[in-house]
Amino acid sequence: MEQVERIAIQDFDRPFETIEPARLATPLVFSSPHSGSTYPPRFLAASRLDPLTLRRSEDAFVDELFLPCVTLGAPLLRAFFPRAYLDVNREPYELDPQIFDGRLPEFANTRSLRVAVGLGTIPRVVGDAQPIYKKPISIADGLNRIETLYRPYHAQLKALMERARAWFGVAVLLDCHSMPSNAADVSGLDIVLGDRYGASAAPAVVEALEASLKGAGYRVRRNKPFAGGFITEHFGAPAEGAHAVQIEIARSLYLDERRIVRTEKWTGLSEDLFAAAKALAQEFGGGTGAGRLAAE
Repeated sequence: MEQVERIAIQDFDRPFETIEPARLATPLVFSSPHSGSTYPPRFLAASRLDPLTLRRSEDAFVDELFLPCVTLGAPLLRAFFPRAYLDVNREPYELDPQIFDGRLPEFANTRSLRVAVGLGTIPRVVGDAQPIYKKPISIADGLNRIETLYRPYHAQLKALMERARAWFGVAVLLDCHSMPSNAADVSGLDIVLGDRYGASAAPAVVEALEASLKGAGYRVRRNKPFAGGFITEHFGAPAEGAHAVQIEIARSLYLDERRIVRTEKWTGLSEDLFAAAKALAQEFGGGTGAGRLAAE
């Protein structure tokens, strides 16, 4: 295990970072768990896929789309490790027996729907169900990724949410993602706002985002086909003053999906997302918004 840990530390000098505002001014917290693009050489060597194919599972550049929102007085947490290596928007141990050499521990959830399609905490496939690995990986490697990357990321996100709630009486997480243009049921959509069908956020949170984005001309839908993943479910507890919304943005709005490069529409989209976040932040002006949300 010590050798595995040593290699994992070498793989990621900075597995993630929190970009802090000059002054904390809003209970908003931004998270970009799938925009990481640092691919360890040993991971690339173990994969049957080329780097560009692996990158198609990324929410490429989503962290940078939302980066201007830090100027609203909110932190942004972003992963540098790629989703194909470790997916923190899953339960900690949603593990796929097909990719491991040996028997998984009994506490592993091997029967979830996400594991069934190859998209567990350690993904088996990317893109159009393309297998990642040439051969099974060790269980020690998989568990070490969870201990050294997954758990610290979640601990940091928890700390940011608790700080916001301590300062403002409420915390509002915007979990930032992108969706491929060929994803199921997204034809004709620009943005999907997921609040677990009302379970992870008060109505006012989604309404503020939706009104701003629709006003800017975007085609917005709630919860279908993306109602929010583990992060939204885990951190969204409106009765306790913690609200979480997953934002899924159509990649065609800002990305050449084949080459994974930004298009000329990038700037306009980033400005519109900033405006939506600002509209939400204004719900808390003078503390009145926080009180209203906490009471809902």
